[in-house]
Amino acid sequence: MKLFVGLGNPGGKYARNRHNIGFMAVDRIAEDHGFGPWKSKFQGQIAEGRLGTEKVLLLKPSTFMNRSGQSVGEAMRFYKLDSVDVTVLHDELDLAPGKVRVKAGGGHAGHNGLRSIHEHIGPHYDRVRLGIGHPGRKELVSGYVLHDFAKVDENWLADVLQGVSDGAPQLAAGDGGKFMNAVALRTAPPRSSNSVAKEKPAGKTTESPTPPEPDEAPKTALQKLVDKFR
Repeated sequence: MKLFVGLGNPGGKYARNRHNIGFMAVDRIAEDHGFGPWKSKFQGQIAEGRLGTEKVLLLKPSTFMNRSGQSVGEAMRFYKLDSVDVTVLHDELDLAPGKVRVKAGGGHAGHNGLRSIHEHIGPHYDRVRLGIGHPGRKELVSGYVLHDFAKVDENWLADVLQGVSDGAPQLAAGDGGKFMNAVALRTAPPRSSNSVAKEKPAGKTTESPTPPEPDEAPKTALQKLVDKFR
């Protein structure tokens, strides 16, 4: 069994916050892949289902972000899982909006949810880092992550969530490369050959022909005299 953990804060007040993109991602996976109904357990909300050949438990901790590890640790112990069976989907300030990266192990980089998980299960779990961008100054971070996504973010956000859901079976199978390919097909789809201009042969340029000069009207005797003294 695999445990996919989406990070966020519980309640409608926080539902569309940037900090809740992890919740949004597992919600999309549950909806698209026919998971069972969400139930209250392990100090969180859980849904069970399958991704490809893998049985997967989705978890949204209800402990608030800075105590996420309590819920994750409880679920892990109940199912006798190792930390390497856990994948955490979370917001990432150090990635531009719409960027997604997969990471195995490492530090928590000051993320309160990851810090709590480190305390309860150690650092050896996988992460899906969902870029939300940085407000520019450290003192603005708290207000930024606890604010709803702007309307201008809706398009890229929808593509990221769908890409994560599309690639979820590959993620569960441990194939990070194929997972990232699925995400890229949504967030940066290849352009159609019909929409790409054909390249010109090297060393050759095609220029528009110079339009012919309009015929001049015959000059009068006075114009000819003026021209003579120019």
